Amino acid sequence: MRVRGASGVVLTAALLVATLTATTGCQRSIFRQYEYEEEIYLKLDGSATIYVNTSIAALVALRGLDLDASRSAPVDRDKIRGFYDSPVARVTRVSPPWRRDSRRYVQIRLDVDDIRQLSRARAFDWSTYALAPSAEQVVYRQVWGAPAGKAVTDIDWDGSELVAVRMHLPSRIDFHNAPSRRVDRGNIVGWEQKLSERMAGQTVTIEVRMQAQSILYRTLTIFGLALAAAVTVMALIVVWVKRRGAPG
Repeated sequence: MRVRGASGVVLTAALLVATLTATTGCQRSIFRQYEYEEEIYLKLDGSATIYVNTSIAALVALRGLDLDASRSAPVDRDKIRGFYDSPVARVTRVSPPWRRDSRRYVQIRLDVDDIRQLSRARAFDWSTYALAPSAEQVVYRQVWGAPAGKAVTDIDWDGSELVAVRMHLPSRIDFHNAPSRRVDRGNIVGWEQKLSERMAGQTVTIEVRMQAQSILYRTLTIFGLALAAAVTVMALIVVWVKRRGAPG
């Protein structure tokens, strides 16, 4: 009895350690700090919600905005909204600024009807976008090109800061070319680059092939089939009980 109890304690402890290790690894891979990041929540029809998380200095250097990147200057959120707003990408929110490593950051949230048109917006014209659907697979391709390359002074960059594009995909991933070869939380894939490489204009080619059926649709289908099977079994049990109880 004591041996069984001790084994249970050991097993529980092992499971706890494994869970904490996996959780820590997941947090390290997902909650990384970026100087500039585009998070794209893509849908199979080509519409998307995009979050741009960026320092003010990166907006100036990479996208060429005419903003004061000094530490004490107020953040002109209206100018940022005006830069990102376009007929193909509607800004729904520009967050209040926050500070990290003596630099100020903002988040811009946008709704996009068709990501294939996104390069028409000046805020995203450094990329080209393609989405090719078929009956079985949808192929997404983006080429991240050269930045504006505007000089920024009095910023304590060393070039090792990270920039990224992260895709939140709506269906099962069949292939992706992210250098990490990792998929986080089942449907998140990221492409990272050092800030020095981004400033030098090194191209990043992004490609994902995903199934043409969304994860939500598949989940609802499985749930519906399971529910239908359960109802059928219950009906058969009711019929069987009635027949057993009927007089001979």
